[in-house]
Amino acid sequence: MATHYKLSMATENKPYKIREKAEKEASYRSLIRAELADELYDRILTIMVAEKKYRDPNYSAKQLAKDLDTNPRYLSAVINSRFGMNYSSLANELRIRDAVHMLVDKRFVDKTMEEIGLMSGFSNRQSFYAAFYKEKGEAPHQYKKRHQNN
Repeated sequence: MATHYKLSMATENKPYKIREKAEKEASYRSLIRAELADELYDRILTIMVAEKKYRDPNYSAKQLAKDLDTNPRYLSAVINSRFGMNYSSLANELRIRDAVHMLVDKRFVDKTMEEIGLMSGFSNRQSFYAAFYKEKGEAPHQYKKRHQNN
């Protein structure tokens, strides 16, 4: 199995070391049964989105697989094929969506960046800032300031 990483030229001047998504050749993806993958996809959405499990920084792919009564490798293959990303990227994307909402919602105006990060499911300020910057191209406080002015 070959994995290819390439460092984006644009990231060299940015404060966070962010690598582009690795392209992987995974033979086990061809073993995914479409019906089961569709069912798991729906159940993943229920657990991760509706139940907001992403807000728990300790909720792992292993725990999700256990909750879905499936194998972690199979779960990983389903997440990769249906969402086009790995579990960590999926959880962080959901966390960032949550954080973006809180950053512009007047009900959270008194919350610090660290509090918003923790409420969104990040385990610490550094992981929040790094994931936010990767997704949005700016720090959370910059995003908040820019959207308060609009």
